[in-house]
Amino acid sequence: MGAGGVVLRFFNLAIRILQFLASAVILGIFSYFLARHSQNDQHIPTWMKAVEGLSGAATLYALLGSLFTCCLGGIIFFAGLAIFLDVCFVGAMIAIAILTRDGTQTCSGTVDTPVGTGDDGSDSPSGVDYGYACRLEKVVFAVSIIGIFFFLISILLQYLLGRHHKREKRFGPSPANDYTYGTQRRGFWRRSKYTPENASGDDMLPGHPTPGDVETGPTTTNEKPAGWFNRFGKRNQYNAAPTATGGYPAPAPAPGGYGNSAYTGNY
Repeated sequence: MGAGGVVLRFFNLAIRILQFLASAVILGIFSYFLARHSQNDQHIPTWMKAVEGLSGAATLYALLGSLFTCCLGGIIFFAGLAIFLDVCFVGAMIAIAILTRDGTQTCSGTVDTPVGTGDDGSDSPSGVDYGYACRLEKVVFAVSIIGIFFFLISILLQYLLGRHHKREKRFGPSPANDYTYGTQRRGFWRRSKYTPENASGDDMLPGHPTPGDVETGPTTTNEKPAGWFNRFGKRNQYNAAPTATGGYPAPAPAPGGYGNSAYTGNY
């Protein structure tokens, strides 16, 4: 995996950890409220149970998401599933913010809290100070708003990570990437040892004669022709006299223009 994939996984893991912490804060506060209600035989409202359940599910999902990011991050199926679940938990955080909207009030005087309504500084039937319960609810409201943005960011990161993984799969091992998977490219200063200019003589193909050399021999006048073969396989002798420079003239073509060649069609 290239550097881009590592960076995306790191940020995705960091967001998952932040989601886990935010959800755990909400879960811990409302677990405290529910425990105090249960200890003092107080009625537990349904909306408090809803906040407890939503925050618990978000905490578990963020924890599992952190683990899966390290192992399965970027795989198209899991990236699509994570995007769907992130959208669901954006809605869950919005629901928690709506249910704890009383956290926007000031925590002095008469306050409305999850443990009841009363004056700041006095204890509720659950044994929790109304002012203290108001401040805890305010924390839950603020953290739920922050959690909405965490899950929205996670949607974007999952999309980018999935697209990066899909692009990585298009490139198999080849000399362009040193026979490794991925889109990482080699710098111009890192030349492969398998390039033609660096190849040794043992890696080069031997030279071979051309069809013209086989049939008519060399055409230069500085060397004696090595002879040629007609279409019946007999070697023709070259009896021309040497020139003044010591070489031999090239053979003249046969009447008709191109001589007897299997490649010209003149027989």
